[in-house]
Amino acid sequence: MNPLTVTPISECFIKPKHIVDEAKQPYYLAPWDLVMLSVQYIQKGLLFAKPPKTENQQGFKIMDFLEDLKQSLSLTLVHFYPLAGRLATSKSENPPSYVVFVDCNNSPGARFTYATVDLTTSDVLSPTYVPLVVQSFFDHDRALNHDGHTKSLLTIQVTELTDGIFIGCSINHSIVDGSSFWHFFNMWSEIFQGKGDDVSISRPPVLNRWFPDGHGPALSLPFTHHDQFLSPFEAPLLKERMFHFSSESIARLKAKANAESNTNKISSFQSLSALVWRCITRARNLPHDQVTCCRMAINNRSRLNPPLSPDYFGNSIQALKAGVSTAGELLEQNLGWAAWQLHQAVVSHSDENAREFLNLWLKSRFIYQIGKLFDPHSVMMGSSPRFNKYGNEFGLGKALALRSGYAHKFSGKASAYPGHEGGGSIELEICLSPDEMTALESDKEFMDVVSPSDKELMSG
Repeated sequence: MNPLTVTPISECFIKPKHIVDEAKQPYYLAPWDLVMLSVQYIQKGLLFAKPPKTENQQGFKIMDFLEDLKQSLSLTLVHFYPLAGRLATSKSENPPSYVVFVDCNNSPGARFTYATVDLTTSDVLSPTYVPLVVQSFFDHDRALNHDGHTKSLLTIQVTELTDGIFIGCSINHSIVDGSSFWHFFNMWSEIFQGKGDDVSISRPPVLNRWFPDGHGPALSLPFTHHDQFLSPFEAPLLKERMFHFSSESIARLKAKANAESNTNKISSFQSLSALVWRCITRARNLPHDQVTCCRMAINNRSRLNPPLSPDYFGNSIQALKAGVSTAGELLEQNLGWAAWQLHQAVVSHSDENAREFLNLWLKSRFIYQIGKLFDPHSVMMGSSPRFNKYGNEFGLGKALALRSGYAHKFSGKASAYPGHEGGGSIELEICLSPDEMTALESDKEFMDVVSPSDKELMSG
């Protein structure tokens, strides 16, 4: 048997422990949700070590563990009931109308799968580059969000390694953004640890979808068939590597960016994003006059007026074009210059900017296409080191590492995670072409900031 083959063992569907009245009505999607229909699922997961055997214990029992996960998931879905539904569409030909919503009544529920693989946690963590087998730790490989008409909106895949457990979570990106993804994961962990039968949660999701004034809830798209707006995306040949930045290294980088800009306002993440933008641009050896930009995923919840709750469940994000420059100017200027551009774009993104995007969308309704959204000369900073990712425990202690699936991988994509040790440390998952990755690894400006314990941390 090929040790890199993930073997499916079982699957089932999980419904909410009980049905709330709200789940009996159509659950409509807002503009920031609908634009995601041709994008892929969010796929993030945590790798845990199996508990060590002791003389007084029979050891870890996978079937008991799976049952506990299923029971707690069923309780969690009471609060997050849209994740147990399926997409549905009502449409008409004249005029063209295509209304997508979540149907929570005609669905088998969320999918739960169990698989095994003949690998150790070290086999996953010790290689310099993330092994391709990790993509098999997630369901809905290459699926588009529109596929949620026939596929589950949420799948939990538990993959058992010889000495570890990987819990991979795939959620439809038309239903959640990163904030809502980790909100769900956090509450599932909270319920699992509570071991109760009817568990309340510390942060109930705000499920009422937010719509611009005078619009909604049934927003129509100007199509009659999904072939008119769906565009499958195949990632090019990439190398994917986790780079670790200690809290001390991040602090020095932030101090440098602020000193060079004669300010104290530039954040740690803006400083790191500027570094990534500069160094990947250099690694690509772009022509002096080639335009390049740095995009950042920005959360609109707090920027709207009045603001949305931090626990608003759904999409409330935009890919902000935070920095734009020619390759020559970006590299001739210093880190502080680039970081100040990003800082200004972030702080000036307001209720007015968010509503301007929505007004334009309402006048001419479109669907994001990954292949067209990001150009090969730019950088996209995704996810966030602020999300509570290592706080998720399922009776196995703190996770060893975070990893992601196939979705949304292209050259220049960087996803930010909190460092394993906390304290302001950050891990970046960077995807580049093989030649670009080799050049980045030889870039002194970049590697001087990467923690020297990078490889040691990745190996355990």
